[in-house]
Order: sequence, then structure tokens, then C-alpha cells
Amino acid sequence: MRIVVVAGLLMAAACTPVEFRGDAPAAGPVGATCNADSLGDLVGKRASDARADVMQARSGSRTLRWIAPNTATTKDFRDDRLNVYVDSKGRIERLACG
Repeated sequence: MRIVVVAGLLMAAACTPVEFRGDAPAAGPVGATCNADSLGDLVGKRASDARADVMQARSGSRTLRWIAPNTATTKDFRDDRLNVYVDSKGRIERLACG
């Protein structure tokens, strides 16, 4: 009997929506967009966390996504996201917002 009750509670908990606190990106100002036009000088450079900070600051993006060869990505468009395409050696190939 206890197993049935525990199993029922576990199944009910699985259907409960999860609220994220602190892990979700903070909402930025309305209309915040990314601008990758000024980042052309970084093409060919090695990708790193320090460069990611510089790219985000210069582009005005709220989020950054590294895209390596054969990486599966979502097709959703986010005007506040900077996509950084890197080659197999970790060098930046191109940068695009979206």
C-alpha cells in the first residue's frame, strides 16, 4: 500500500511546474537588441570566456551562445542573443545576432 501512495506522489510531483529562481536570465530593458556589426575584428581569434565578456559588452547582447561545428541549436530568434560560430580549433568564424 505504501508503494502505491509513494508512486502516486512521485507521479503528481512530476507534473508540477518548476519555478526557476536566480537561474533564469534577468529581463533586460524592453527593446534591448544585439548588434554584431562592431565585432568583425574578433573573427579568427581564439574563443575564450574573457572574449565572451568583451563580445557581450560591445554588442549589447544579454546572452551569448557558442556554436561549434555539428552543434544542434534551436531555431528560435532572439534579438538579444549573440551567436558565436567557432571552428574545430576554437577560433571564431563569424558572429551573428539572433
